[in-house]
Amino acid sequence: MLFDAHLHIFDPAFPMPGNQGFVPDAFTVADYRARTAPLGIVGGAVVAASTQGTDPAPLLAAAAALGPRFVVVAEAHPGQDDAAFAALAEAGVRGVRFNLWRGGTFDIPAMLAHARAAATHGLHAELYADAATLGPHVEALAALPAGLALDHLGMTEAGLPVTVALAEVGVKVKATGFGRVALDVPRALEALARAAPRCLMAATDLPSTRAARPFADDDLGLITRILGPDLAAAALSDTAGAFYRA
Repeated sequence: MLFDAHLHIFDPAFPMPGNQGFVPDAFTVADYRARTAPLGIVGGAVVAASTQGTDPAPLLAAAAALGPRFVVVAEAHPGQDDAAFAALAEAGVRGVRFNLWRGGTFDIPAMLAHARAAATHGLHAELYADAATLGPHVEALAALPAGLALDHLGMTEAGLPVTVALAEVGVKVKATGFGRVALDVPRALEALARAAPRCLMAATDLPSTRAARPFADDDLGLITRILGPDLAAAALSDTAGAFYRA
């Protein structure tokens, strides 16, 4: 069984602003269900992509269509104030995502301040960044009141020591995007499992836009082989289900 901790839905019924000139192909709820039919999906997190803009409506519609254990991670943007955070929480959004990898509008100090404000409404933070840039901020990131998840194993080999350090102080790490990272994935999984046995949250990253290689079913098999059955069960379902309150 998989609680898919990171997926995207691109429904052509909603506007798609794009990012850096890139607009993804449609990937609907029906497409997601068809692609993941063999995987035993029990829930998941519909995550804001850089191409979708700041409106949470398409994410909320996708989660509602997918079912009761699907939740939303909305895009963080500077226009959000206390009322906006309250509205997101009221709608059932679980967290806000900061995209530093693709040239977002936040630097780390601004991201921390924004995440603290979001946390007053129970919204955790998710961070798409090269972990190598986060070394000076480990303590502050770990102290975010509603928690933090780091996308795609922290992205780079140079960032792996920082990813491990963050995991050791309670940050969750998404075991996903194996076809987009620049690191040794098996070695990263082993290091993280040693440092913080229940830090990992597996996901498909579907539809894997702009990845050198899209998600393959055996990416989940690799997690199971490296972690062993007990830790794999946590990574595939239990840890993310608890983190997302789903």
